[in-house]
Amino acid sequence: MKYTTIIFDLDGTLLDTLQDLANATNYTLGKHGLPLRTACEVRRFVGNGIRNLIARAVPAGTSQEIQEAVFADFNLYYKEHCADNTQPYPGVLQLLAELRRQGCQTAIVSNKADYAVQELAHQYFPNLLDAACGERQGIARKPAPDMLLAVMQQLRAEQERTIYIGDSDTDLLTAQNAAVPCIGACWGFRGRRFLIDHGAQLLADKAEDIFPLCK
Repeated sequence: MKYTTIIFDLDGTLLDTLQDLANATNYTLGKHGLPLRTACEVRRFVGNGIRNLIARAVPAGTSQEIQEAVFADFNLYYKEHCADNTQPYPGVLQLLAELRRQGCQTAIVSNKADYAVQELAHQYFPNLLDAACGERQGIARKPAPDMLLAVMQQLRAEQERTIYIGDSDTDLLTAQNAAVPCIGACWGFRGRRFLIDHGAQLLADKAEDIFPLCK
């Protein structure tokens, strides 16, 4: 294998989390008497952490105090409901298993809150990952390279044999900032055209396409 450490984004790449994110967003907005959002709107809002999701979901001009209250309530709700409707994308489990059989290290780097990353990784990918890192205090979130570089250091990964896979412009920038190549996951929240328009050089239309790109 050309690449022996394969690191993935989570939302929109390994897992289809959109319905649970939309449900948590609307539960929390409704609790505070704020207008609800469609799933398509939430799809556009995700990718840069929960705090940014909330900032985009609340109406323009919403006070910081209310945003903080919405943020706190979202986290309480989502911690209990992050896996109600979430499922791996087709072919993802088989891909991870095959990469492991080939001796590759696999990991997650996500802007999702770390509590949810750890919970979902444990629930959906037992024995299929060597590391998982979500947003937490003390480490800059994507597109800063810090989270990706921290996982690479944890796994003692060689930079020239590491590749990152994600579905958004944030993921493309993260890989660029960490000086590793990136495969765009066209099945995710942004889509093929978006990834091409944002400079993606390597593209996978389905999970099975990842493996030959890593060989």
